[in-house]
Amino acid sequence: MPTRFKLDENLPRNAEVLLQQAGHDVHTVLVEQLGGNPDPRVFDASQAEVRVLVTFDLDFSDIRIYPPANHHGIWVLRPHTQSIENTLALLRSALRILKDEPVQRRLWIIEPERVRIHE
Repeated sequence: MPTRFKLDENLPRNAEVLLQQAGHDVHTVLVEQLGGNPDPRVFDASQAEVRVLVTFDLDFSDIRIYPPANHHGIWVLRPHTQSIENTLALLRSALRILKDEPVQRRLWIIEPERVRIHE
């Protein structure tokens, strides 16, 4: 079953293509003209559309502000550098885990060496 994603403005277009090619439904903050909006507005848009928010923004990893039980899923990507190659590598590793792990009501911190999942 495809996952519904919303990509934050800081992710490369290649990330959208990768997720779409994997069969997922992907919207982007930029296409929806949400670029430059405060985090709560981006978060609310992803929740209203029942989408997993994918971002580099560490603010979304604060479970006091964004408790996992209250959202449809957040993926925070933590590459060594924000190159396209590193970003795509993190997304590929997350997609492998996605086959066995739900995203609903979970924060995924996706790093090169591991994926930490908080409920």
